[in-house]
Amino acid sequence: MERFGFVGLPNAGKSSLYNALAGGGAHAAPYAFATTDPNVGVAKVPDDRLDRLAVMSKSQNVVHASVQFTDIGGLVEGASQGEGLGNAFLSHIREVDAIVFVLRAFDEGVPGSTDPLEHLRVVEIELALADLATAEKQLDKHQRSMKGDSSLRRTVDLLSRVVDTLGAGTPLYRAGLNEEESESLREFFLLTNKPVLAVLNIGEDQVGSEDEVAAPVRAELQGAEVVPLCVQLEAEAAQLDVDERSEMLEALGLGEGAVPRFLKSAYHKLGLRTFLTTGEKESRAWTFRSGSSAPQCAGVIHTDFQRGFIRAETIQWDELLAAGSWVAARDAGKVRSEGKDYVARDGDVMEFRFNV
Repeated sequence: MERFGFVGLPNAGKSSLYNALAGGGAHAAPYAFATTDPNVGVAKVPDDRLDRLAVMSKSQNVVHASVQFTDIGGLVEGASQGEGLGNAFLSHIREVDAIVFVLRAFDEGVPGSTDPLEHLRVVEIELALADLATAEKQLDKHQRSMKGDSSLRRTVDLLSRVVDTLGAGTPLYRAGLNEEESESLREFFLLTNKPVLAVLNIGEDQVGSEDEVAAPVRAELQGAEVVPLCVQLEAEAAQLDVDERSEMLEALGLGEGAVPRFLKSAYHKLGLRTFLTTGEKESRAWTFRSGSSAPQCAGVIHTDFQRGFIRAETIQWDELLAAGSWVAARDAGKVRSEGKDYVARDGDVMEFRFNV
């Protein structure tokens, strides 16, 4: 399961965001380092396609895709030098697959800056400085090894660029690295070589002005998803049952809330996609990586399915809904039979044929 880490300054709202996703369980307090050990939770990824297919199939059980998220203690200036939670904080970030910056924009009597760009500046510099120390060590090591192995030249050149970039205080996700370069750096576990997105934690009085409040952050984090979210309201709503939650969010003009959009953004940021299976017993969303073949998707269900793969019968979810049933779609010639070279698409409904 893919893991997201919440990173931000103290009192930015990380624990409250955790509670909005998990329905409670994280300690939220208006002082620094209320979270010293990371809280880990799991959230379902909302998927209206799956819900509609489950209704069509009259499924007894519905299983959504899930992501894991970690509430990491607040970062402070000097964390890269051991200030605050220091190295413990940074080690928790190394363990996640993507970083979610939680940036504060609300002003409700909680200590600390309310400028989200200031929050962003601090966390980016600290992460870049931590990466700089790692990159410098790796560069020195590879330069010495290159004396007996000229094949390391490419890695040395890349690390030299990385050191220059980080030394200027620029995180690697802003460095314009191509996919191959980013992949080459994975073995060094650099913090800023991870996908990033941001939650802009707004106040209740800023609801309705989300785009205006978020504009400076979106301009600064070009290419990254920025989700404005009144975290406190969403956390309070998460404590209610489904009907009461919907009523509260609707009364506040929040519709279904911003949490579903955040979860979908986080899921897709990691290149995760969904294929679906549906029937009377169960409708389920299965996670695969963008670009996966049909046999690889079969292997998500069970490794034996990938080894014994023969073919996949597939149809897009909306085509299946329009047909009304799998049998009707097949009779109408809408179901396609695909072989080992088929690259799965997000929203494919699939059945597999295999030898075991």
